Amino acid sequence: MNSVRNKIQNSKTLIGPFPTFEVQDTPYTPYELFLTWFQFAFDHDIHEPHAMTLSTVDKKGNPDSRVLILKDVDEEGWYFATSTISEKGKQLQTNSNVSLNFYWSLIGRQIRIRGNAMKMDKKTNMQDFLNRGKVARAITLIGKQSSILEKQSDFEEALSTQLSNLKDNPVEVSDSWALYKVRANEVEFWQADEKRQHVRLKYFLEGGNWVKKQLWA
Repeated sequence: MNSVRNKIQNSKTLIGPFPTFEVQDTPYTPYELFLTWFQFAFDHDIHEPHAMTLSTVDKKGNPDSRVLILKDVDEEGWYFATSTISEKGKQLQTNSNVSLNFYWSLIGRQIRIRGNAMKMDKKTNMQDFLNRGKVARAITLIGKQSSILEKQSDFEEALSTQLSNLKDNPVEVSDSWALYKVRANEVEFWQADEKRQHVRLKYFLEGGNWVKKQLWA
């Protein structure tokens, strides 16, 4: 175990080389810059660039986080989906304030988004559910996400039942599935530097308009 601890303590970070970040050339909205950075990550073969950390708070005020995927992004916000009966779904019902975090280590870039998660309308939720893979839909239809699993065979039996059900009812939709839109009020773009002279640019809403300011590293 000590060898593992030594590896943790001696692991190097921010090796680079990294791209530059000229804050004076950035667009007026974080949405536009996000698309530019995402395209850059995609062009540089970042694995699963749409993977992000979603952080929520439960009814006791305790923070929680997990990695899931970005479904879409537009001028109005960033989109993700989950079951409303999952732990994060329950937390969102209690407190809709969330944060999203993207980290692309190979290019030393991080994007932090803070805002409010809004559940989309029923028709949009249904369409998002039907766009999922068959196994993913079947697992959601089981309706036991985050519940304690006593035996693996219980899961396998339930999955088999739901897969059979979808074969007979291919357009069945889970009532608990929801697509959420995160309306951002703060978005920070962080560019790493090998010499630790990191560049940070923060967008925040002021009077309904986006304002951007560079931050100390």
